[in-house]
Amino acid sequence: MRFCILIPAYNEEKKIEKTLRKVMEYVPPEDILVVDDGSRDRTREIAEKLGVNVVSHEKNMGKGMAHRTGFRWVCGHGYDAAITMDADGQHKPEELERFLHAGEYDLVIGKRDITIRNSPVVRYWTNRTTSLITSLLAGVRVSDSQCGYRLIKKAVMEKVPLTTTRFQTETEIIVKAARMGFRIGEVPISTVYEPGRKSRINPFIDTLRFLKLAIRLLLL
Repeated sequence: MRFCILIPAYNEEKKIEKTLRKVMEYVPPEDILVVDDGSRDRTREIAEKLGVNVVSHEKNMGKGMAHRTGFRWVCGHGYDAAITMDADGQHKPEELERFLHAGEYDLVIGKRDITIRNSPVVRYWTNRTTSLITSLLAGVRVSDSQCGYRLIKKAVMEKVPLTTTRFQTETEIIVKAARMGFRIGEVPISTVYEPGRKSRINPFIDTLRFLKLAIRLLLL
């Protein structure tokens, strides 16, 4: 399977070089795509100097739109799948093989061992709630619906119609892919939370966006 690493990035100049160098220990730079989502810092410059592919948005459009831009690029460059990873280094490239070994699935989602002890309280309960709702809407068990470490095959990227642009896109693709008959799988991955790292998820605004999407999907 020919795959491309897809990394959406927004103002990640402090993390992107370390993240990319780790990924490049396992994947050549020509098979890595960074979608710079309108960063106002040196994110794009750093990525380009490391020799990876870079596509940029003129303004910040959201993680979901960065994924959608990346999906079009990946499909247009002859890849069989994209493996999405976050730019902040919380996903370990040494665990890539776990996704590749789950080749019988069309969409493979990383499953973190998230507990009340190893993650922020708000993040823990938000993840539990969104994963439960996503599972009910999709009709398949999804343990960690907000995990950004995933393998997505070309057919899913090409055929699943996505309409959202922010963090809720990660839920939208699961539910719609499952309803279209694509096979959804999970693989265990490490749980990495860096002390002091501030999440870009807004608990209030992004929860409202998720609920709006959930209601819309429920009515489909």
